Amino acid sequence: MSTDLTEAILAMDEDGALKILKDRLDAGEAPEAVLDDARGAMTTLGDKFACEEVFIPELIMGGEIMKGIAAELKPRLTADATTVKRGTVVIGTVHGDIHDIGKDVVVMMLEVSGYDVHDLGNDVPVECFVAAVTELKPEVVGLSGLLTLAFDAMKATVAGIAAAGLRDQVKIMIGGSPVDQQVCTYSGADGWGRDATAALALAAEWTGGEA
Repeated sequence: MSTDLTEAILAMDEDGALKILKDRLDAGEAPEAVLDDARGAMTTLGDKFACEEVFIPELIMGGEIMKGIAAELKPRLTADATTVKRGTVVIGTVHGDIHDIGKDVVVMMLEVSGYDVHDLGNDVPVECFVAAVTELKPEVVGLSGLLTLAFDAMKATVAGIAAAGLRDQVKIMIGGSPVDQQVCTYSGADGWGRDATAALALAAEWTGGEA
């Protein structure tokens, strides 16, 4: 059944993916297993994007399907989540980029794993990140971006946090399909990841927990 869900997502079949999702949940399958399969499909989609086998419209559609899947799974996952908060995370898509495909999945994964997550949305200017870090004092800041133009915005955001005297108080991770170690070094972030699993692993490492 996992292959069916993956194939439906990669085929951009939203109705089919949601039906498979509901059928699996109705059959008593663990929501975590379904989420893992959906995440795997999105990782494959990201790999295809990197190889120019699919393009931004497919990523956007895949993200919309993932949002629907996340909406169905979140209540079931949250019901089993720990009530002890593991840390505070501020996250947003950086200025100039309106895509929230991966960010929304990362937010959900962090929330159900016990983190207090503050989602600033998309196209977030530097000053909003700085204000949120000042007010909320998070352990982790997540900067998301799908377009290559986001790289400069990520760098500017890290610099803005540093200029406010807050850089040594937070760990900063960046994420998105085009992000790699080179972009991480360029931006001045502490770590990077292309999917929610990587983001959760970094947050756990930096807050002294387990992913």
